[in-house]
Amino acid sequence: MKRPQVASTSMPDAPNTNRSPPAPDSPAPEEDDDAGMASPELPLTMSASIMLADLPHDATAALASVGGFAQEKVVVKFKPVGAAPSLAQELCKISATRKFEEVVRYLRRKLKCKDTDSVFLYVNSAFAPSLDEVVGNLHQCFKNAQDQLIVAYSMTPAFG
Repeated sequence: MKRPQVASTSMPDAPNTNRSPPAPDSPAPEEDDDAGMASPELPLTMSASIMLADLPHDATAALASVGGFAQEKVVVKFKPVGAAPSLAQELCKISATRKFEEVVRYLRRKLKCKDTDSVFLYVNSAFAPSLDEVVGNLHQCFKNAQDQLIVAYSMTPAFG
């Protein structure tokens, strides 16, 4: 018995209208890449870029000057909040390149805290910076008129 031939409903030369166009950020489909031509979206070298023509020739010197701090050491002033004990010496100097965790360690050592004791530190009585924040960055942004970084501390949560 012969099977009847079924006519194809799709035309081989017609574009497929059921597919959505590729997203603008997505790469071109692989079938379009047959020509072996370089993609125009490849990054340019520094010498080929017009935008980078005016940068300093010695990039190492330019990068060395970025991220430096005006002062090598930062003055930190500790202020107790609530029932927190006062320090005998409320001012200390710390390297601007140190992380805020060093300030926390210093204060815990001066307060003779146990490992189980909690200490909460706040810059300008407003926010608690993360432990990996650089002290020099905090000083540049939040120093007072006397060029000091004010760190309030408490044994219980304060300021929200």
